[in-house]
Amino acid sequence: MTFEELGLDEPLLRALRDEGYAKPTPIQEKAIPMVLAGRDLVGVAQTGTGKTAAFALPIIQMLSKNKRSPVRWEARCLILTPTRELAAQIGDSFRAYGRHARLKQTVVFGGVGQNPQVNSLAKGVDVLIATPGRLLDLMEQGFVKLGWLEIFVLDEADRMLDMGFIRDVERIISALPEKRQTLFFSATMPSEVVRLSRRILTDPVDVSVAPSATTVELVDQKVYFVDRNDKFELLKQILKSEQVGKALVFARTKHGADRIARQLSRDHIPADAIHGNKSQGARTVSMANFRSGKTRVIIATDLAARGIDVDGITHVINYELPHEPETYIHRIGRTARAGASGSAVSFCDLDETIYLHDIERLTRQPISVVEEHALHSEIAHAAKRELEAGRTPRNVNPPHKRSGGNRGFRGGSRQYGGRSQGGYGRSQGGAGHGRGGASHASRPPSRGGSYGRRYSR
Repeated sequence: MTFEELGLDEPLLRALRDEGYAKPTPIQEKAIPMVLAGRDLVGVAQTGTGKTAAFALPIIQMLSKNKRSPVRWEARCLILTPTRELAAQIGDSFRAYGRHARLKQTVVFGGVGQNPQVNSLAKGVDVLIATPGRLLDLMEQGFVKLGWLEIFVLDEADRMLDMGFIRDVERIISALPEKRQTLFFSATMPSEVVRLSRRILTDPVDVSVAPSATTVELVDQKVYFVDRNDKFELLKQILKSEQVGKALVFARTKHGADRIARQLSRDHIPADAIHGNKSQGARTVSMANFRSGKTRVIIATDLAARGIDVDGITHVINYELPHEPETYIHRIGRTARAGASGSAVSFCDLDETIYLHDIERLTRQPISVVEEHALHSEIAHAAKRELEAGRTPRNVNPPHKRSGGNRGFRGGSRQYGGRSQGGYGRSQGGAGHGRGGASHASRPPSRGGSYGRRYSR
């Protein structure tokens, strides 16, 4: 299959040749013809599958063929995405693929001043790429109106759920016209995401390139059982290996990410931390240094890392395992991109053994254990064997239980013996807004409207 056979026009084919793309990926083969046909679509695909081009290419073609001048403060296409980095990367993709098309686009997200974004919206745009918080803020001020929208793309829907944005997404959807084309993308399809898709899509075509719980086949996965206090020493040993090129290290908290980065820098291993408390300017500089190789190691939290799309990451290191097994899949998908191989290394202390057990149950494959290292924790390894045998290990206190909050297990208390497996993440209540609820469709918001709290992300 070629891009020509997918029905793309010559300006797009020329842009793809400029970018060095010769053959579509599986999701592009399946999605592009459906989008060009005007169908609503559900796309289930992990990061690194070519998903952005699967919607960007047909959108550029459709907007170019049906050319009309954008209306003041309006957008013809809205792409909603959870993080600033991902929004910026989608914007870069639209510029690259649309270099031979005369479409106006802008990207809006929090963490930076809004005035340049407002100025770019004043005369209307063809394509608006936005994060939920900043978009709601601009809508409330009357700087974004969506009554003339033709195409709506919800990207990374599962991560919107994880980050607590679903209600914000629903508020935005309530302002969209009922008649529109909707494209819905998610790496996984938990129940809340499925319900949202059913509310906002009309007779959608389903496109899936891999089961949602399938890990990247080219990733070599290993786990080290190690005491919590020995993790940093083990991290240093691994990073000093000649086999590690660019490494993305996952920490559970912002404070932890900063601490690891400082300690590595003191030990002459250049590292930066990326998380939500960093300014957008600092994050941009850190990512530029990482891409260029000036910084070899990035320490990131899960929320910040979702938008990281960097080629050449040789190692993903789970300094702390996530308590949601689906998050593990998102993490390791940052390596082994574009057919390259990659490694995922996980550190597992005693209290994290239940997380490792859940990850292996989800992926349906055991992760290879590295025992031959000086910091091996036999206590943690023994607890993992207890879980495999269906028994409850003693003295295991998972971090999410210690921290409290509302990010615990859904569906009641959960026993460690592997008997009942509940879902994970936040419970998102509240009624959704489907197409029938688009009460603002013909009446875009005025200044001072009530789209919910004002804040920037």
